[in-house]
Amino acid sequence: MGTHARFLFCWLCLQVIFATVLSDVWKAEVVSELKTLVSSCVVLPCKLQYPGKQLPDSRIRGIWHQQAKHDQRIYHEDSTEIADSFKGRTRLLGHLGEKNCTLEIDEVKNHDNGPFCFRAEIPSIDKYSFVESCVALSMMSAPEKPKLEQMKTLEDGVPATFKCSIRHTCPSHPPTITWSRSNSEATLSNRDILHGNWEVESLLIFIPTEKFDFTDLNCTVSFHGGLQSSVSSLIHVKRKANFLHIIISVVAVLGTSLLFGGVCYIICKKYRRQTQDLQSRNASVIWSRMSRMSQRFRKSPRSGEDEPDHKVPWLSVTIKFCLFTHHSLCCPCPF
Repeated sequence: MGTHARFLFCWLCLQVIFATVLSDVWKAEVVSELKTLVSSCVVLPCKLQYPGKQLPDSRIRGIWHQQAKHDQRIYHEDSTEIADSFKGRTRLLGHLGEKNCTLEIDEVKNHDNGPFCFRAEIPSIDKYSFVESCVALSMMSAPEKPKLEQMKTLEDGVPATFKCSIRHTCPSHPPTITWSRSNSEATLSNRDILHGNWEVESLLIFIPTEKFDFTDLNCTVSFHGGLQSSVSSLIHVKRKANFLHIIISVVAVLGTSLLFGGVCYIICKKYRRQTQDLQSRNASVIWSRMSRMSQRFRKSPRSGEDEPDHKVPWLSVTIKFCLFTHHSLCCPCPF
C-alpha cells in the first residue's frame, strides 16, 4: 500500500472515530409523544449531553424548532427569532448548564402538534440539532373525567376518606380540585408519574351522618386555561348499631302484642257474656216447655185426674240432663 493510500485510510479511520465520539456525546433525551389539553399548558421534559466539561448557561444557546423546518423556531433566546404563532407562549424551564433543556408551551393551540426538536449551540465549539429525538403532541379538546375512589362502607359517625385524581401535562400550573363538602378537610398533592405525565390528587376526610345518606359527593377539577371536569358519587351511610334502636324495636313489638291481646280479651269476654245470657234464656224456655209437658202427661186422658209421678220418671231425668248440659238436642223438645 502506497503512502497516499495509507494516509487516506488513516484519515477515514479518524473521521469514523471522531463521528462516533461526537455521536456518543451529543444526545438529547425527550418523550416521543404527549397527550395535552388545548388551552392549558404542556411541559416537554428534555435532558442534554454535550462534549467537554460542564459550561455555564451563558455559554450555551438552546433552540426549539419544527422537525421539518429548522427555521420555524418555537423557542429562541432572541424573541424576534420565534415564529409569530408561538411568541409569548414558550419558555425554557431547565438550565442548559445543568444539561436540562425542558420547554414549556402555554395556551396550547390545536395546531401545536409538532414534532418539535431541540438544538444546542456552543459558540466557537460546535452545534447540534437532535432531529432524531423529537416530541409530537396529541391534542385533547376536552379534559378527561377525574377518578374518584371511596371507602366501600360508610358508617354514621366514622371518618371516611375519598380520593379524586387526574392526569395532566402542566406541572408548572397544576389543576386545582374542589369538593362539594367545602367544610371538610382536603389535602392536594402533585407528583411526577414519568414520561412527561403528572398526577394531581386530593384526599378528602369528613364524618358522614344519616343526613348524607343518598346524597351526591362531587369532585370538580379546574385546569389551567379555564376548562373543568367533574365526577360525582352517590353516598350510602350505614346507621350505627346501638341499644336504643333494639330497645325501641322490642318495646314496639311488645306494645303491639299487648294491644292486640287486650282487644282479643275484651271481644272474647263480651262474646262469652252474650253466650251465657243466651244459654240462660234458652234454659228458661226449655224448663218452661218441659214443665208444661210434664203436667200434660200427669193427667189421665179419661178421668182428667193426675197420674202418679212414678209413671214418667224418665221425663224428669231428661229435663235435668237438658238443663245441666244445655244440649242442643233438647231444644226443641220432641214431646
